[in-house]
Amino acid sequence: MAPAFEYEALDTGGRSKKGVVTAENPRAARQELRRVKLTPVALFEARENELVSDGRRATAKISGRQLVLVTRQLAVLVGAGTPLEEALNALALQTDKANVRKRLLAVRERVMEGRTFSEALREDDKSFSDLYCAVVAAGEASGRLDEVLDRLATMLEKTSAMRSKALGAMIYPAALFLFAGGVVTALMTQVVPRIIEQFQAFDAELPAVTKFVVGLSGFLSNFGVYIVLVAVFLGVGLWRGLKLPAFKQWFDRLVLHIPVIGPLLRGLEGARFARTLSTLFGGGGPLLDSLSGAQRTVSNNHMRARLDGAIGMVREGGSLATALKRSDTLPSMMIHMVAAGERAGQLPNLLDRAAEQLEEDFDTASTIALRLLEPLIIVLMGGVVMLITVSIMLPILRLNSLAAL
Repeated sequence: MAPAFEYEALDTGGRSKKGVVTAENPRAARQELRRVKLTPVALFEARENELVSDGRRATAKISGRQLVLVTRQLAVLVGAGTPLEEALNALALQTDKANVRKRLLAVRERVMEGRTFSEALREDDKSFSDLYCAVVAAGEASGRLDEVLDRLATMLEKTSAMRSKALGAMIYPAALFLFAGGVVTALMTQVVPRIIEQFQAFDAELPAVTKFVVGLSGFLSNFGVYIVLVAVFLGVGLWRGLKLPAFKQWFDRLVLHIPVIGPLLRGLEGARFARTLSTLFGGGGPLLDSLSGAQRTVSNNHMRARLDGAIGMVREGGSLATALKRSDTLPSMMIHMVAAGERAGQLPNLLDRAAEQLEEDFDTASTIALRLLEPLIIVLMGGVVMLITVSIMLPILRLNSLAAL
């Protein structure tokens, strides 16, 4: 097996070029570069964790976006009849990401040593998850590696998109709420006390709304730090508690029963489960193994525990639709699609359609919720500012009335 060498070279126009070339030794690598009219400047043997030409180590894992691109391109090359080791080498040669090139060459080297593709991937667990390797193994066993890689790329793409949407749905309202809360807190602790001091100098009776705002302002000024500390303590406690299986399962079950949020999360988990099951089972994996793999992608511990019972029913000979229905965790629409898929023998296709529908439902619902939440927060903040303004204006109007008399 010819080793790979990273190079930095100059073309005929004097422009710097970087890449990877395979050759028996450094001398042969330089001859190959000269053959394609490149003048070698620096040459390094490309081994995993070895220094690249600029002195940095390429140990970072392959990112999600890069993994989707690599998987999609690999599916095209394998589908065109390119041997796997040549396809991996071609991808490594064309990428400009040092970490991707290093890891692909390391996988290629293990494949050339006689290991299966899935076994070669498992040794790089930072870049390739257990699920990724399981899907590839199913594709190898079924002899449809190109189709499975294409389905895997689609699954990774959809999963990444849904994760981004879910994260955006949580971050935006949280940031807006924190900003509004910060503005109101600044008004109550910095602006209101200074204005009220002017009224208290006249020793006049303040209106009830002004007294309320003054009392709230004093409470925030005196106990605001303690409130923040309690909030931080509760947040840290929740974060640590979620690491305990029993507490996390109780918390996950509680979240699923929260109006609006619960159905959204149930649909999101259902979409992830359906798409993963479709990819594994459609790639030729056994149903039970595919169910176990799909179950591991469910992040809600309560749903995952309920799915354990569903897998047990399927193992005992029950239908998948009936088992999932009795688990009482997944959306009913998905259960109907699974039942139709079992009857028609088109389970992977209908699981994909169910996942797409659930993702569209989540996208629509989260978009509507954000559009409603933004004006709601603005109205709430406006109401607080109006309360502060009224509490300041009423004493001014009363003083003006006394002065007119």
